[in-house]
Amino acid sequence: MAFKNPSRDEIKNILKENKRIAVVGLSNNPARTSYMVSQAMQDAGYDIIPVNPTIDETLGVKAVDSLQDIEGHVDIVNVFRRSEHLPDIMKDAVAIGADVFWAQLGVSNEEAYQYGKDYPISIIMDRCIKVEHAMTK
Repeated sequence: MAFKNPSRDEIKNILKENKRIAVVGLSNNPARTSYMVSQAMQDAGYDIIPVNPTIDETLGVKAVDSLQDIEGHVDIVNVFRRSEHLPDIMKDAVAIGADVFWAQLGVSNEEAYQYGKDYPISIIMDRCIKVEHAMTK
């Protein structure tokens, strides 16, 4: 079965109910899309956790090396990595019990979907979380 994103109403509910976002691949460079999108979500009241082993902190938050290094529950795993990395990140998201796996605009992977669909995790791919959030207003 081919992947299909949840409906706009379902995405709206996901963004309304889930406020803690682990951002895999979040950069500390303000010119990068991951930074701009995460900053907008942080400004909208979301708790952002940078997941990037190459930086110490960004957006005023200490970065962690991996999803497994995060203390407490993660609502959304938002991914800013290339599509070929999604299967491994999906496995990590499932392992930590995240509620939502979200791959940014232009990023999708059928193998990641096939793995995740057997677990209680909502899957959104090839959509910008900032754009979707703006549409909920």
